[in-house]
Amino acid sequence: MNDLLKKLLILRTPKIGPAKYNVLLEQYGNLDAIIDSLNLSEIFIDSVKREIDMAHELGIQYIFEDDSYYPSELLNIKNHPIVITARGNIETLQKKKVAIVGTRHSTAAGMNFVSELAQSFSEHNYAVVSGMAMGTDSAAHIGALKSNGNTQTIAVLAGGVDYIWPLENESLYYEIVERGVVISEMPVGLKPVTTNFVQRNRWVAGLAEMLIIGEADIKSGSMTTARFAIDYKKPVFAVPGHPSDARSMGPNSLIKKGLATICMSSKDFFDDENKKDKKNNTYKNDILDKLGMIPVSESVLANLVKKTVPEIKSDLVVLELQGLIRKQDGGYVLI
Repeated sequence: MNDLLKKLLILRTPKIGPAKYNVLLEQYGNLDAIIDSLNLSEIFIDSVKREIDMAHELGIQYIFEDDSYYPSELLNIKNHPIVITARGNIETLQKKKVAIVGTRHSTAAGMNFVSELAQSFSEHNYAVVSGMAMGTDSAAHIGALKSNGNTQTIAVLAGGVDYIWPLENESLYYEIVERGVVISEMPVGLKPVTTNFVQRNRWVAGLAEMLIIGEADIKSGSMTTARFAIDYKKPVFAVPGHPSDARSMGPNSLIKKGLATICMSSKDFFDDENKKDKKNNTYKNDILDKLGMIPVSESVLANLVKKTVPEIKSDLVVLELQGLIRKQDGGYVLI
């Protein structure tokens, strides 16, 4: 019986988590003595062996806390997972990391903002961490994958690392496996249950050196993730939104309480973005010059500044977040 099987037999035993595992190791001194004390059935032993076989067939790796690829950020958290499973490029786990989270019901503007922010971080050699949920999480992963490279993003799952959830993100899942890494602390093949998502959020916050929260309801998993990051004394940044939108209450409340720094664009993090912004000021001023009290549609505005609609969308988002313009009656007006 090898050490992998021995450790998993202990960790997969009901009611044994990281804390209990360490207590048993201190009490019994070695893995064999712990296993002997558990009186495990052959049926249970066979089930763990099947998990290992399944992981091998799917190219899933087990990374224990003493492994060089184990994320160093997690080691600083009490009762961190003894083992995580990983599918994809485990080199991703050794990069600098930023977590980007938010609501599943994000607006198009919110998703676009997050996607561009994630892309900027990825281009600056950060791995973008999120939970692969619909909405903001998906936008963060997709944005990171827009930059070149094969260590761009980390998806933390609440179920087994092989269990794709939500199913709508199947293609995204395989792209992350191809160009990043998917990880979980749960057994291979396990379907996610509600209670696991809070623990998943804990590791999203724990993995990164900073966390950015986009649109999020005041009572949401994303706010739970932000609170974990605050507890871990990680820098938290929040994207502000309109006060009347429930999806802005989460980040707005963090900013108001002084628990998060306002995030307006990638230039808040990278000096070269400030240089780019100076170059773009003339172009953005052109947009502002064409707006007034009467709403101007994106298509008309694009024609006025001699750009395409896709080319001006990102600048419209930034200008809106900066409080310089707002959407009204299908167009944009100056504030």
